[in-house]
Amino acid sequence: MPASSPLPRATHAIAAPAAPAAGPAAPADAPAPAAGRRRRLDWLDALRGIAALVVVFEHSLDVLFPEVRRTASPWFDFGRYGVFVFFLVSGYIVPASLERRRSVREFWIGRMFRLYPPWALAGAIGLAAGAAGVAWAPPDGLAEHPARAAFAHLTMLQDLLGVPNVVNVFWTLSYEMVFYLLVTALFVAGVRGNGAGAGTSLGFAAGAAAIGFALPTGLVSGHWPGYTVVVGVAAMAGGLLAVMSRRAGLRRGGACTLAALALGLLVLNNRIGAMESLAIVGTMFAGAGVYAVQHRRVARGPAVAMLALASAVTLAAGVHGLLDGQRPERANPPSWGWVVALGAAWLTFLAGLALRDRRFPRALTWLGVISYSVYLLHPPIVQVIWRLSREPGHMVPVERAAWALLLLACVLVAAAVSHRYVELPMQGLGRRLTRSVRAAGASAPEPEPVPPPDSDRVPAGERLAAPAPSGAAVSP
Repeated sequence: MPASSPLPRATHAIAAPAAPAAGPAAPADAPAPAAGRRRRLDWLDALRGIAALVVVFEHSLDVLFPEVRRTASPWFDFGRYGVFVFFLVSGYIVPASLERRRSVREFWIGRMFRLYPPWALAGAIGLAAGAAGVAWAPPDGLAEHPARAAFAHLTMLQDLLGVPNVVNVFWTLSYEMVFYLLVTALFVAGVRGNGAGAGTSLGFAAGAAAIGFALPTGLVSGHWPGYTVVVGVAAMAGGLLAVMSRRAGLRRGGACTLAALALGLLVLNNRIGAMESLAIVGTMFAGAGVYAVQHRRVARGPAVAMLALASAVTLAAGVHGLLDGQRPERANPPSWGWVVALGAAWLTFLAGLALRDRRFPRALTWLGVISYSVYLLHPPIVQVIWRLSREPGHMVPVERAAWALLLLACVLVAAAVSHRYVELPMQGLGRRLTRSVRAAGASAPEPEPVPPPDSDRVPAGERLAAPAPSGAAVSP
């Protein structure tokens, strides 16, 4: 995630910036598809692999390449570029996963077993590294109210509940979770996530432009921090239980609860500014809209027009915000780097879509497969490298290159081990549990069937588990 202005080396910890970095989407829920189908989806893995590399690079700037931070970052925000690529991929694939399953219960079982195991591993490593002094300690706010922080993190909504992140990159998973809640609410209401993507995206873009800069950050948690967490945890737990009920009334009530929670947190209690919060979720729904257009779920002409207008309105909101960013009521105004990064993320995503039938380098698609673990595990490794290396200004180019290669090697090895021994086994367990639930007839009846998508496997973060990721980057 984009770094703020560098702090003294002794205390700076890849601080979570006021604005997002990159995050993965969650892993896909389906078993690995056939070879031909997998190849057709390699473009998604390639995109997540690119986004993962960009995230690691973003977080290495203050450690090894401060001149890039000074010169390029104001005009191209690497972190935001990665995050929006991750979120576009997530939006493209996650609603299709729910529609393919046609079961809210099975969808959430899959999400839980793909998102939480590597997330828990990353959180444990972050806490242990901080306690051992080999990385920076987590924010002080966590120790002041540990129970509150723990419950908030279990929802993955902690960044929107006013609770500091145990690991700074966890913030993107809060937006992934908001998206899942909204997609679930739409599904229960009979509105298909992919089919409604274009119009919903335009609505969020309009909201970002119209009211995004007029709203304060942390409005609710700033006044009632404890109650915010209690209400948020209860609303999410109660809403999810209700939408899995067999009673139509409870299902509708649960859908309304989840939608109200997600929208309320985005608008009233965000940390990064309502404009950017709404833009992130709108971008994910735009990804769903692209899927609907590609698979002819909607009339192409109107859908394409809405998607183009949504992206234009979001970019225009960013330009207006940075030109008018000196006004005191503007919460976290964007920079030119934000605008350029969002545009570049869209171009990257559309280029991948256009090239989806081409072969992609296996190394890049493999990186996409493990991208969820890359995203979650790289921060403490970057911090350790920072402690061991010298000040960038005192290193010759060869020395910097050596540290950069060591950093990348350590991140890839850690992510590969996590994927092999944490993600894959837990994904398998989740699939077995899903089959048991289905066989026992425990899944609540869902809305009428819809044609299954080609696959719900997302690249990197998603497939990580196969997050196809989260993914969270994001999952990412």
